Amino acid sequence: MGTTNISTGLQASRIGFLGAGSVVEAILGGILKNSLVPAGQICITNRRNEERLYALCDKYGTQSSTSREELVRQSDLLILAIKPADAEEACLHLRGLVRPDQLIISVVAGVSTDVIQGWLGVECPIIRTMPNTSSAVGLSVTGVAKGRFATEQHLQQALSLFESIGTVYVVLESDLDIITGLSGSGPAYVYYLVEAMEKAGAQAGLSPDIARQLTIETILGAAQMLLHTREEPAILRKKVTSPGGTTQAGIEVLESYHFQEAVVSAVLRAAERAREMGAQYQ
Repeated sequence: MGTTNISTGLQASRIGFLGAGSVVEAILGGILKNSLVPAGQICITNRRNEERLYALCDKYGTQSSTSREELVRQSDLLILAIKPADAEEACLHLRGLVRPDQLIISVVAGVSTDVIQGWLGVECPIIRTMPNTSSAVGLSVTGVAKGRFATEQHLQQALSLFESIGTVYVVLESDLDIITGLSGSGPAYVYYLVEAMEKAGAQAGLSPDIARQLTIETILGAAQMLLHTREEPAILRKKVTSPGGTTQAGIEVLESYHFQEAVVSAVLRAAERAREMGAQYQ
């Protein structure tokens, strides 16, 4: 979805990142590529890996800080991009520092805005998000949901940030766990499929390089067919599957291993795990 012609007020904002991982780098790259905020108005801190922190800041020309307190004080918008296991400790450390007018954007899987609100101890606007690792190439699919104190203006600021790394869908917060299982973890399922297809090509005598390229381009082509034809995947599959042909033989093997059931179970189990992670903080 788009946010054209809507003033988000980001250009004058000071943005702080709590975390310096791959998602932070992807968001940072999108911000700077789209000139949303000057690099000098961005500050990053990272609790453990100072070498990574300084390398990231040198690469993008942003500020760095080894103090969470300093980061919070100088930021209008704070992005929490930390592991769920570290989230409670980090937020409690910020308790009393976060201001009611400070926008918090969470990229923490499974943890609700109400829980983060409780840890921070202040009624500030919080936007919860779930991007995926394709953000590194500007093709993330991100689910975004408002917390209780977030306004439409806060939502638009979040949309501007995440549209810089891909497509964004505004959803109910209750939908974010299944989005985590479907598109958040989804790239890993595709990579797992690629591993298997490469292995089959190599076992049949293709060079690993050729097997990989054939697999990648096949998946890319299939994705483009889904996007451009807008036909149901079952219809496209049937068009490729001639009775008694090679594709039917392959599909029959997948069905014998309950392929679709396995994928459905994987998505639902990942979503369930996101709920479990959140439940331990209720």
